[in-house]
Amino acid sequence: MGLLKCKSVFYTPAKDVDLSPYSSESYLQANVKAPRMTGVLVKIVTHLLECPILGTLLLYILKGGNLIHQLISNAELAEPPLSVPLHHFEDIKEKEVKRLDPSSSPPEKVQFALDCLPLSPAETPNGTDPLFRRWTIMDYSNAYRSGEITPSLVAERFVAAVDESRKPPLQMGFFIHYTVEDILKQATESTLRYQQGEPISVLDGVPVAIKDEIDCLPYPTTGGTKWLDKERPCKGDACCVKRLRSCGAILVGKTNMHELGSGTSGINPHYGPSRNPYDSHMIAGGSSSGSAAVVCAGLCPVTLGVDGGGSVRMPASLCGVIGLKPTFARIPHDGVLPLNWTVGMVGILAGTVEDAMIIYAAISGEIPSDQPSGKLTKINLPLLSMTKSLSQITLAKYGKWFDDCSDDVRICCSQALHKLQDRYSWKIIDVTIPEIEAMRLAHYITIGSECSTALDSYKKKNFAELGWDVRVAQCIYGAFSGMEYLKAQKMRNRQLQIHMKIFADADVIVSPTTGVTAYPIQDDALETGELDYVNGAALVRYSIAGNFLGLPAVTIPVGYDKLGLPIGLQFIGRPWSEATLIHLAYAMQAICMPEYRRPEIYYDLLRK
Repeated sequence: MGLLKCKSVFYTPAKDVDLSPYSSESYLQANVKAPRMTGVLVKIVTHLLECPILGTLLLYILKGGNLIHQLISNAELAEPPLSVPLHHFEDIKEKEVKRLDPSSSPPEKVQFALDCLPLSPAETPNGTDPLFRRWTIMDYSNAYRSGEITPSLVAERFVAAVDESRKPPLQMGFFIHYTVEDILKQATESTLRYQQGEPISVLDGVPVAIKDEIDCLPYPTTGGTKWLDKERPCKGDACCVKRLRSCGAILVGKTNMHELGSGTSGINPHYGPSRNPYDSHMIAGGSSSGSAAVVCAGLCPVTLGVDGGGSVRMPASLCGVIGLKPTFARIPHDGVLPLNWTVGMVGILAGTVEDAMIIYAAISGEIPSDQPSGKLTKINLPLLSMTKSLSQITLAKYGKWFDDCSDDVRICCSQALHKLQDRYSWKIIDVTIPEIEAMRLAHYITIGSECSTALDSYKKKNFAELGWDVRVAQCIYGAFSGMEYLKAQKMRNRQLQIHMKIFADADVIVSPTTGVTAYPIQDDALETGELDYVNGAALVRYSIAGNFLGLPAVTIPVGYDKLGLPIGLQFIGRPWSEATLIHLAYAMQAICMPEYRRPEIYYDLLRK
C-alpha cells in the first residue's frame, strides 16, 4: 500500500497568509517528471495510457510524481470552490483615461480609440530612431487615404507572401485556411470605399488574421484538427469577428495553432509547425502560434488568438510582438470553440501597443442582448499622450518567481524594469506570491478537465485522428476526478484572494512572460507532435494567474537572448484595469523600441 500513500498539504486560510517579502512561505519550483517524447516513444506511451488497467496505473503514478496528489488531490483548503472567475464590475479609479460608451458601434469605438492616441509617436530615450519599426493600422489607413497604395494591391502582396511562406525552403506554417478569392473580394470592396471617400474606419482594408479556434466565415473552424469542423460546422462569424468585419477589416484566413490548444510549442502534425520568423528553426510558441508568427512576419499588423494558459502571451513573447489578454468576459466568447470555458479568453496580438488598443476597443464589451439588466460594463481607454505624466504607479515583484527563468530572460527583464523605474520613478515593491506551483497544477487540472469534457461526445469516433501528442494529453486530461476538479476550484478562490490582497497595495504585478526563449523544432516532432513538459512548464510559468483568475495581462518585447530570440516582460492587473496595463505597456515599448530588430522572415506589404 506504500505506493498509494502520499503526503498532503494543509493550506493556511488565505486571509492569514503573509504576503510580505519576509514571509516564511517557500517558493516551490516546477517539479516536472516526464521525459521529452516524440516519434516511436510517444506512440508507445499513447498505447500504454489507453490500456484500461495499465493506463490507469501509469496515470496515477504520473500525477503523484508531479505533485498533483500532494498539492491538490489530498490537500486541505478552507476556501469554497470558485468555478468561474467572473468578476463583479468595479469602477476602479484609473489615471489618465477616457470612458468609452459601451453601446457605441465598433467603428465608433475605433474612432474613440484613435482620439486616445498621441498626435506624434512616443518619444524614445535620447531621441533615437528605432532600428526596425512595424507598419501599424494607421500606416495602412494613411497609405490608402493618400492613394499611395490600395487594399487590393496589399491583398495581392499578402497572397503572394503567404504562398511563398508555405513552400520549401521556408514552410513557415502560418495558416491552416485562407481563400484567395475571398481575400481579393474583400479588398476590392474596401478599395472602392476608399475611392468613393467613404472608408468605414481606419481598419478598412487592414489585413487581420483569426486563430482557427474562432469562427470566421467562409472558413471551417478546426481547432487545429482534421475532423472537428465536421462535427461542429461553422455557421457564422464569432462576435469578435463580426465586430472587426463591421469596421471594414480584411479577414485573411485562419491561423495555425497547436492542435486543440493542447500544447505550448505550436508544432501541429497535421498542418506543420508554425515557425518563428526570427529563426525558422525555432518554435513560435502555442497555442496561438500562427497568430503570433503572422504579426511578427509583417503579414498583418494585428491578429486574434485565444488565451487559455498563456496561449496569446506566450507566442507573442517568443515572436517579439504585443500580446493582450483582457479580463475574463471583457470580450464575448460567442463563436469560440468551447474547449476551456472558465480559463479561455479571446486575446489580441499586435505589432504595437497602439494597434492592440485599437482592436481592444473594437471588440470589447458584452453583447447587449445577453445583459438582462441592460447595463453594460464600463470600458476605459488610456490617453497615451499622458502616459509620460503618470505618477504614483506601484509594481509588485516576487523576486524568487521573477528570477526562476533562464539567465538571458532574467537579465533582460530586470534591466528593462530598471529602465522603466529610472525613467518614470514608479515604485517597485517586493511581495511574496505563495503556492505558484500549486496554482499551475490546479489550472492544469481545470483546463484539462474542461477540454476533455468538451470533446467527450466526439472521442469514440475521432480520437484516433488526433496527433499522438494530443492523444497523450487527452489521456491525462481524462484522468482527473470530479473531486480533483473541485479542489482545483478551491485553489482558484484562494489564489484570487491572495492576488487581490496584493492589488490592494500595487497597480500591477510584473514578471517575465516566459521562463525560456524559443527552442528548436526537432525533426522527430514533425510527424507525431512533441510532448516536452519541462519546457512547457517553463513557458507557462508566468501565465497562469491571467487565465485561472481571469485577470488582464499584457506582454511587451523588451530585448533578445544571445541567439537573437525575443524576450517579453509581462504586466498583470486587477480585474477591469486594461487601460492601466496599456499605459504601462506603452511606456515600456517607448523605452525598448529603439532596439527592436527586424525578423529573419519579414514581408513589407506597404513597400513603395
